[in-house]
Amino acid sequence: MPPHHPRPPPPPSPLHILTQILTLQLLYYLLTTSLLLFTALLGGRPFTANLVLDWRSVRGDTVTGWTLGGCWVGGGFLGIILLLLLIARSKLVPDFALTLHFIHLIIVSIYSRGVPRNALWWGLNALSAVVMTVGGVWSCRWRELRPISFGTGGGKGGGGGKLEIRV
Repeated sequence: MPPHHPRPPPPPSPLHILTQILTLQLLYYLLTTSLLLFTALLGGRPFTANLVLDWRSVRGDTVTGWTLGGCWVGGGFLGIILLLLLIARSKLVPDFALTLHFIHLIIVSIYSRGVPRNALWWGLNALSAVVMTVGGVWSCRWRELRPISFGTGGGKGGGGGKLEIRV
């Protein structure tokens, strides 16, 4: 009898992938907007949509511009958690992280009526993409490669030990 080879799971449907992209994008904007709102209120500045969607707000010649840039990189770190919770497969993380930043580029370009021309904006978004990709792949691989523990001995006199399987 030939050995039984389990079939790989079917690929996710396009609707499932689109839902994941939209959910990731919305949660990313929610978290980053929360950081920007907190920073604006703390600095005594009015909060506007320009802080989130206009590339001209991220400037290297003002403290506010650098602070906003720091918030965007902080959003990249928070994006690692989103990738871990929503995507959970290290193989898919680069696709989703780069797609998120590409969609952000499109939204910013439409909102500000022009492709960003600020080198700091490009550098911070590249840094955010690298942080999300590397951190997301690392965290998902860490989760994927953890030992699987099965509790044993649930009955009388079972000893309560654990059986670990390392992959």
